[in-house]
Amino acid sequence: MLNLTHKAAVVTAGLIFLQQTFAFAAPIELSLQDSIDFALKHNPSIQIADEDKKASEFRVGENKAGRLPTVTLGSGYSYSGNFKDSSHSTSKSNSLGMSWSLYNGGRTEAQIDQAELGVKTADLNVEKSKQQLVLTATTDYYSVLEARNMRAVNEETVNNLKAHLDIVQAKYQEGVSAKAEVLRAEVEVANADQNLIKAQNQYELAVSNLLTTMNMDASTEIQLKGELAYLADTRTIADAIATAKKNRPEAIQAQIAIDSAQKGIDIAASAKKPTVTLSASTDGRDLLPTDDNGWGVSAKASWNVFDGGVAKSKVNQAETTAAKAKLQAEQTMDTIEQEVRQSYLNMKEAEKRLSTTEVTVNKAQEDLYIARETYKAGVSTNLDVFDAQLAFTQAKTNHVQALYDYNVNKANLDKAMGIKAAGL
Repeated sequence: MLNLTHKAAVVTAGLIFLQQTFAFAAPIELSLQDSIDFALKHNPSIQIADEDKKASEFRVGENKAGRLPTVTLGSGYSYSGNFKDSSHSTSKSNSLGMSWSLYNGGRTEAQIDQAELGVKTADLNVEKSKQQLVLTATTDYYSVLEARNMRAVNEETVNNLKAHLDIVQAKYQEGVSAKAEVLRAEVEVANADQNLIKAQNQYELAVSNLLTTMNMDASTEIQLKGELAYLADTRTIADAIATAKKNRPEAIQAQIAIDSAQKGIDIAASAKKPTVTLSASTDGRDLLPTDDNGWGVSAKASWNVFDGGVAKSKVNQAETTAAKAKLQAEQTMDTIEQEVRQSYLNMKEAEKRLSTTEVTVNKAQEDLYIARETYKAGVSTNLDVFDAQLAFTQAKTNHVQALYDYNVNKANLDKAMGIKAAGL
């Protein structure tokens, strides 16, 4: 009795272990937003952009230090001797110095302003990285859905052709069809199997790309909740362009680049202005001023009246940089507008294909049904069924491709307009 009880306990424990194992091995279910959120949290590209932003913030502190005095501390020891009488002497000295640039023609202030503009640029780079990652995750997500649908299309094709092969073989056994028809049907099944293998591989590659974007382990099993679907987009191209020029990080950065270049002109022009420096120092055995050591305080003003044209050349260079920044800003706006137009027109083109492919799928399905039934009745040929199956498979493929293109180009339009994803 105890032995039976022991065995029952072992079996129960084993079942619990297997249940927990299967629970742990269950695929992770992901919606589109889940995939985006996971990518934003774990993809290293965002972390890299954040580190660049921190570096730019440190540069602000570096330039702000120019407003403060610098203090130096020194200490020395010397030993000297005389060869004639073997005498020697030693001495120690300490020094404390302070230098404070009270005015340098506005150079420090311009450098601080320029560094702060650099922080804004770095912050926008973080936003750019996020928007690009959202687009990448969205595209990868839709690619998995597309590959999953294409795998289903090929599975349906294989099943249809195998069902037709059964009919052909039955008719061959009855003596109402030739051996060539059986061979041709077998070839069609084999070719369809090849396409299904390729479709499965494309699905696995699409999943791998999505896992990489989310920075998940390559062995992670995932199951996507969504489906490729059509949701009408009512935006006009004029509104999309206007929104993009206002919101795109690149557009804002282009203006910041102009402002930074203007600060560069101020920095270069500071060389033409006077500088004022306050200094203080003490030296001797003690650092503090005493009767035994020396100390001094001085203020110095200098003005480089003539430098052979160096300052003027630097100003001219800075002005050229500013002019270039303005031209680049115009070029950036043109590029943004073109990106919006391209995404918008591609989305609308896919939308038109959607309406036609949906009708084509229905017609091709009906044509395939007729071809099958007429073949069973001996009215149509084997080739008629294969042609109808090919047309049906192509129609479904075109519909899946149109759905994918529509959704991806809609996501491209969001990115081109600088629209933030939910949660950003």
